[in-house]
Parts: sequence; structure tokens; C-alpha cells
Amino acid sequence: QVQLVESGGGLVQPGGSLRLACAASGRTFSRFAMGWFRVAPGKEREFVASISWTGSTTYYGDSVKGRFTISRDNAKNTVSLQMASLKPEDTAVYYCAQYDSAAPRPGPYGVDSWGKGTLVTVSS
Repeated sequence: QVQLVESGGGLVQPGGSLRLACAASGRTFSRFAMGWFRVAPGKEREFVASISWTGSTTYYGDSVKGRFTISRDNAKNTVSLQMASLKPEDTAVYYCAQYDSAAPRPGPYGVDSWGKGTLVTVSS
């Protein structure tokens, strides 16, 4: 079983940037794909991004493509989400997730571990 702990959330103005991090422990991090999802107020869970165990393959949700970048550091057991050009509609609780295989997917299928989330608020 893996434990995932997100950090880096907070309040940011529209157009600003923020970097989220997720620290993993308890299972061999480097063997599994990782992802980020979000839940906005009153909305259902949305896929944000995922990355393969090597970092060579990434997927992004349509609403964040070109603005967000997912990356990982297997030596530090961390996965990050760099968010730029933030919009009020990016306001959500962001969750780190681990897949049950090395290959990522553009969605929640195969996710078997979730973090508790970190809140990102985009507002002036």
C-alpha cells in the first residue's frame, strides 16, 4: 500500500502560477504511473494529468492542456504538477493518485491509491 501526501495548494490570482507536489511512501514509487485529478465545487471528479513510470509518456485533460505540466522525480519519490495561466475555473481540490501499473491512462481507470487532496483557489 502506498501513502500519498499532497502539498502546495493555496490562493492564487487569475493568470498566476502554482506548483503542487505529491510525496509517496510505502510502495516502490518508480514502478507505477502517477496522476493528478481534481474536484471543483459542485462538480464531479476530473482527470488532470498522468505520467508513466519513466516520465516519458504523459496525458493531460483538455481543460489544462498547454497550461499544466506533470513531472516526477523517482529518486525523491515525488510527482509534481506545475500550473500556469490559472483561471477561476481551476479552483478545486487536487488529488494525487497512483496507478496499478507502469503505464498511465487518461483517466481514473487503474488508479488504486489516492491522496487526501490539497485545495487550490484561483481568485482576485
